Amino acid sequence: MIDEAPPLRIVFVLPSLAGGGAERVILALAGALDRARFDPTLIVLTSDGPLAAPANTPVIDLGVRRMRWARWALARRLRTLDPDIVLPTIGHMNIGVLSLRRWLRKRVRIVIRESNVPSASLTTTKRPGLLRFLYRRYYPRADHVIAPSEVVAAELRRDFRVDPARLTVLPQPVDASAFRERAAQEPAGPIRHPGPGPRFVAAGRLTRQKGFDRLLPLLRDAPNDAHLTLLGEGELSGDLRAQAASLGVTGRISFAGFQDNPWAYYAGADAFLLPSRWEGMPNAVLESLAVGTPVIATPESGGIGEIATACAAGALTLASLPDAFADAMKQVRSDPIRQPRPSLLPEIYELAVVVRQFEDLMTTIADQSQ
Repeated sequence: MIDEAPPLRIVFVLPSLAGGGAERVILALAGALDRARFDPTLIVLTSDGPLAAPANTPVIDLGVRRMRWARWALARRLRTLDPDIVLPTIGHMNIGVLSLRRWLRKRVRIVIRESNVPSASLTTTKRPGLLRFLYRRYYPRADHVIAPSEVVAAELRRDFRVDPARLTVLPQPVDASAFRERAAQEPAGPIRHPGPGPRFVAAGRLTRQKGFDRLLPLLRDAPNDAHLTLLGEGELSGDLRAQAASLGVTGRISFAGFQDNPWAYYAGADAFLLPSRWEGMPNAVLESLAVGTPVIATPESGGIGEIATACAAGALTLASLPDAFADAMKQVRSDPIRQPRPSLLPEIYELAVVVRQFEDLMTTIADQSQ
């Protein structure tokens, strides 16, 4: 009789449980793994944030806010857990974990996930030159690198010397059925701003990357009865409110902050708007498509072109700011929802499909360490 192999131990590492797309991806993967094959653990520098870890995944909170303060505590935890694979995401976390390699057991594989387009995201940091140097130094040392889109993968190959043989594009996982179920849980159904005109929704951290400052001026030329609901919190909250006031569009926008059930807002809108300056692979777009709401997005939003290629006609419109984007908004018609709309999400982004690919990839990487 051949003994079954024990489950692979995977430790996911996150900075916090903040409501970003990178964190949501890791939590989705950790919660959906086959427990007969995998034994996941989640380490967070701090458990601050509104997201909830999967109930079936142990969470270790290091109780610190910065990676440089957490390095030794993280190294000790990883040696104690003795995982087969360690998987961080987000650039500074990836570099931090890779810098600990000498303190880990030799058989431990470090798999990093780059969640954004480095050439764009690094420009917003305090020391972009230093971070670019650290990317080039450490990223090639990873046993494997996961990118959310071919756009990100191409940059990692070209600018950061990542070996193509150790680089995989893994689509964002979207639990469409769960999001549709959550959208339907609101007592009054999908959440829609009252009134007769077209209803738009946008969501994301209120930062320069997301480009909401480029979107607000378009509300001046939108139909008088159009309305935008903006979900999210961030450093530019005050600036955006002041901008809306100076543009005279405060009556056309609702700043809704962080919402535990954004999918009800997506489902209640006539279109989701993504004015980002850059993205790796925009989660909110995929989630909006999952609940049946079409999307208007800027073409510079990372892997958005890959989503558009996979979508049915009319599901996703790529439009440059300001003119083409404004024209696309004017084509949207008010359609108060009475019944749930069918999903517009391409199958390649379905959670079950992506998790199978992820499980196979992790098994292959672990086998290479034998």
